[in-house]
Amino acid sequence: MEGLDGGKVQDLASLLSGEGRDYVVRKNSDKIVAIYFSGHWCPPCRRFTPCFEVVFVSSDRDEESFNEYFDGMPWLAVPFCDAAARRRIKELFNVRGIPLLVVLDGSTGKVLTTEGVGVVREYGTAGFPFSSERRRNQTLKTLLASGSRDFVIRSNGDKVPITEIEGKIVCLYFFAGSFPPCVEFQSTLSEMYGELKNRGSPSRNAVAGSAVQDKTIEKLTRYFELSTIPTLVVIAPDGKTLNPNAAEIVEEHGVDAYPFSPERLAELVELERQREESQTLESVLVSGSLDYVIGKNGSKVPVSELVGKNVLLYFSAHWCPPCRVFTPKLIQVYHEIKARDAAFEVEYYSSMPWLALPLGDPRKKSLNQRFKIDGIPSLVAIGPSGRTVTTEARDMIEERGSAAYPFTDDAGLGGDDDDDEEKEDEKCAAAAAPEGYVCEGDVCRKA
Repeated sequence: MEGLDGGKVQDLASLLSGEGRDYVVRKNSDKIVAIYFSGHWCPPCRRFTPCFEVVFVSSDRDEESFNEYFDGMPWLAVPFCDAAARRRIKELFNVRGIPLLVVLDGSTGKVLTTEGVGVVREYGTAGFPFSSERRRNQTLKTLLASGSRDFVIRSNGDKVPITEIEGKIVCLYFFAGSFPPCVEFQSTLSEMYGELKNRGSPSRNAVAGSAVQDKTIEKLTRYFELSTIPTLVVIAPDGKTLNPNAAEIVEEHGVDAYPFSPERLAELVELERQREESQTLESVLVSGSLDYVIGKNGSKVPVSELVGKNVLLYFSAHWCPPCRVFTPKLIQVYHEIKARDAAFEVEYYSSMPWLALPLGDPRKKSLNQRFKIDGIPSLVAIGPSGRTVTTEARDMIEERGSAAYPFTDDAGLGGDDDDDEEKEDEKCAAAAAPEGYVCEGDVCRKA
């Protein structure tokens, strides 16, 4: 059963009536109709009192309990004696727990939401009419205010009235303080915020989830349907949602992502296309004075010495079980390719025969962002021109070994040369990923 605008449509007359009974349904009604599943014996049900007309579908065990419960309700009900109708309605909406409040549009029979209990508890009458209209009426105050609280706070505890940040671009930051991906992102977000403040940008502000110390956090989490952290919701000056999660574009573009508008995002896409077309190995691996990689003995190898070669960028980690399975195969392929073509190199990001970025090198982060690395091991192939040949070189090596070189086509993908023993080793690897990461199958990624 879908909620909001994706809801199914029901015929109210056939839905609520029973054999020889149609008196619960008002003919030609254009009202919002809520179907309330509840029972007198259920404590959470007795604590929940919806603030609009409903049709009560009882889960009571006997008619005496039903009558006692229904006597305190101002709305309608499906008669307790019509057990067949009550059972049919519960089956239709897959009722597995109570209280449950299903809200329908009385004029069309469209299901607006099956989560009416949560909506009424959090928004009260402000939740009406439980459709996209509620989001269209969204303002910064409806999002952030709660009861008698009409302010947010600074880190020093100072109260900031919500009215003072209305009319600005406001970012709602949802995070967990000790979660590594959030810790990493917060550094980027703080840098962006500081730069915007130094610019004197008039329309910028940030409200962290922890800066609101009541149930508003839970309400906003549900309202924006959060499924991951960090999440950065961007609210436009008019109070409407501009971007439901700008965390990725902030990580990738930093302050250049501001003001997060569709027009700015389109500009960034074009800039990205131009950057890819003009990409060189130096533009990928050189950052300021960091113009080198390191060899096995710790010696610095200038990036300029790699120009004109086929280069693989290997994203991996010792703690990653799939990486420890793939690395030996890559070493074998490396030697086989190196024997055929000396103008070939691998960069690792030690039993490894290739070059590497130094531990803790800041270029690692920019490379992850540039090539959108969301799981390891990953292997990116850079051609002699410095342009990206493929970001799927790992798959090509898994399928074709050294025959995949120079990674300019994927004709061999889809073969059946997988090493079953290695696949089983991947699944059975016992090493735990560090906090903030999860390993599934043959890849490890941020949780």
